[in-house]
Amino acid sequence: MIITIDGPAGAGKSTVARQLAQRLGFRFLDTGAMYRAVARAAIERKVKLDDQQAVTNLVDDLTIESGEGWIRVNGEDVTNQIRSPEVTSAIRPVADNRAVRTYLSEQQRLVAAAGNIVTEGRDQGSFVFPDADLKIFLNATPHERARRRKEELEQRGNQVSLNDILEQQNQRDKQDASRPIGRLVKADDAIEIISDGLEIEEVINRIVALIPK
Repeated sequence: MIITIDGPAGAGKSTVARQLAQRLGFRFLDTGAMYRAVARAAIERKVKLDDQQAVTNLVDDLTIESGEGWIRVNGEDVTNQIRSPEVTSAIRPVADNRAVRTYLSEQQRLVAAAGNIVTEGRDQGSFVFPDADLKIFLNATPHERARRRKEELEQRGNQVSLNDILEQQNQRDKQDASRPIGRLVKADDAIEIISDGLEIEEVINRIVALIPK
């Protein structure tokens, strides 16, 4: 069984997908980690991220394996290294590379072929798994998503105004919806859940109730 959870940044996709997978005994497919792994490899090999062909050549030379809480590139465990700020800043051009997205989409389908999964992202239900058993589009109002982000940053000791976060978030939403590939879009057969005012457990309960028996 394949369950996809798509939606904008700050809607709670990763947390919900991970906990849903744990409850069901499914594998959680961390697609973001896969893109981070490619970005780190590009940085390591000093590949220019705006050089489409160079990044394509890089991908042809990579073997990416991932499991529950770990990811390896060409046999090297890079689980911790892919979370660095440098890698974070390099994700966008990597994710916008058609060769990278094609390669990783194929890898994601191979993972799904091996067992039940819950996967989250921007295009999992609309492009990677168009025949998924259940597609969820997890959303929240812009103000609620910004509030959550502010709370998260404050827990890390960073003070940022809500208006600044909201402005950055709106800009990212616009970019995500207009990307040439992998754009954020709700699949026609996806079920939208607005998470405003809901605890994570409540969101998961709603999804579980929708799973085909």
